[in-house]
Amino acid sequence: MAASLGPLVGAIDQGTSSTRFLVFNAGTAELLSHHQVELKQEFPKEGWVEQDPKEILASVHECVERTCEKMKELNIDITNIRAIGVTNQRETTVVWDKTTGEPLYNAIVWLDLRTQSTVERLLKRIPGQNKNFLKSKTGLPLSTYFSAVKLRWLLDNVEEIKKAVEDGRAVFGTIDSWLIWSLTGGINGGIHCTDVTNASRTMLFNIHSLEWDPELCKFFEIPMEILPNIRSSSEIYGVMKICPSRESGTLTGVPISGCLGDQHAALVGQMCFQDGQAKNTYGTGCFLLCNTGQKCVFSEHGLLTTLAYKMGKDKPAFYALEGSVAIAGAVVRWLRDNLGIANSSLEVEQLAAEVGTSYGCYFVPAFSGLYAPYWEPSARGIICGLTQFTNKNHIAFAALEAVCFQTREILDAMNKDCGIPLNQLQVDGGMTSNKILMQLQSDILCIPVVKPSMAETTALGAAMAAGAAEGVEVWSLNPEDLTAVTWERFEPQINPEESEYRYARWKKAVMKSMGWETSDSTDGDSSIFSSLPFSVFVMSSMLMLIGAKYLSG
Repeated sequence: MAASLGPLVGAIDQGTSSTRFLVFNAGTAELLSHHQVELKQEFPKEGWVEQDPKEILASVHECVERTCEKMKELNIDITNIRAIGVTNQRETTVVWDKTTGEPLYNAIVWLDLRTQSTVERLLKRIPGQNKNFLKSKTGLPLSTYFSAVKLRWLLDNVEEIKKAVEDGRAVFGTIDSWLIWSLTGGINGGIHCTDVTNASRTMLFNIHSLEWDPELCKFFEIPMEILPNIRSSSEIYGVMKICPSRESGTLTGVPISGCLGDQHAALVGQMCFQDGQAKNTYGTGCFLLCNTGQKCVFSEHGLLTTLAYKMGKDKPAFYALEGSVAIAGAVVRWLRDNLGIANSSLEVEQLAAEVGTSYGCYFVPAFSGLYAPYWEPSARGIICGLTQFTNKNHIAFAALEAVCFQTREILDAMNKDCGIPLNQLQVDGGMTSNKILMQLQSDILCIPVVKPSMAETTALGAAMAAGAAEGVEVWSLNPEDLTAVTWERFEPQINPEESEYRYARWKKAVMKSMGWETSDSTDGDSSIFSSLPFSVFVMSSMLMLIGAKYLSG
């Protein structure tokens, strides 16, 4: 007979590099079982990043079923799973046909840069080409990062999507919307919705009224009828339906009742419910969020204003300041997959540990431009300070150090905006298992870094939202009821002067990474002459002709 542990809550954690399903005990927050599937990313052109929405959905079904199989093997009764929460990579954009359930194009991933020319075209319509022109309504600068410009690109460039919009068949959503619609029935009554946190990353959402904004939709020329309904982060959206393409319908009838963008879920999972509490998540990118309570705080130093969470239809919305870094864990994946200097993330850590220094080598992984605090799309990745002594170990160390320097930049900006410097940094995410990285982070920030012993805080946050929803109510969010968290602590081990010296050198490298690209060069033209001034091209051509004549004569 299967063991009953009281009410359980599941969480779908759909990230950029993998999908996971995790099951928690609602009473103790203990993680009972999980399954993970790694996902492919496609790079059809330089700067383009795509994923297959159907592969993402299939990975969710696989993770749910495999996790439930593992629970049965552990003699845990899966009928005690009372609710499911969804947390997801944000901004990634999907358009699908609501009559067939088929995606009309690959998902354009948040890291994608193809929309730089779209951004520049939109900027020309703004007085003074001020990229912060829409910030008072959205909290966001005009950037390739957010969903509205990705959706605008799809409407401009994909005939199938244009036709589907004209026919009234097309619907848009971020990954949460695609999953909830599909899991609650799809073409057979699927619920087309999103939550306030994901909506706040589109540039179409008014962060004050908590609704789609007609003026913003008009600016981007987005038809409002294709947008999902906006809901709170904690309420019953619908129930799981049997998947027609699979034999079993594991968890059919279980309500989906929590939805948060991944960084917002981590804020909840880290119990950052008080004004001024902050966390930093190390995943594909790196994201520092600070709870600012029920008031919007606008940054003067390159940070974003975003919704933190709204825990129920009738509950107040909470806001956060956010520092976003595009490339964190992705740099380790790049070392593994592109350079081939390591076979695993663990090996990168080992390479770095063997030398314990970058030996003056600095790595700026601006593969998708620079996000906070610069918002500079023209930047590209550079490695500088190389000597004949530099080897792969030093580059591995410099890559880890780059993640820490980028965090230092956004933490400095947050301290200036908030006025009260953080005296320690709460961290989570896959990269926090790297002890070299965590110690480096403490050294570079000159403050302690604290990591919860249960690292799955993003999934935990989604489970908490789902379990606390009205009609489920198996998880209390009252501060006195929350499970006590145990921490691993990393203290600074170098003097502040050395930290400041290394940080200053990093800033010098960042300046050298800027201004490499323009929108004209992101279309895949790899000709060397396309980047040369015309006068240089003419002079070099004349020199080659003179040289050829000399050699032949």
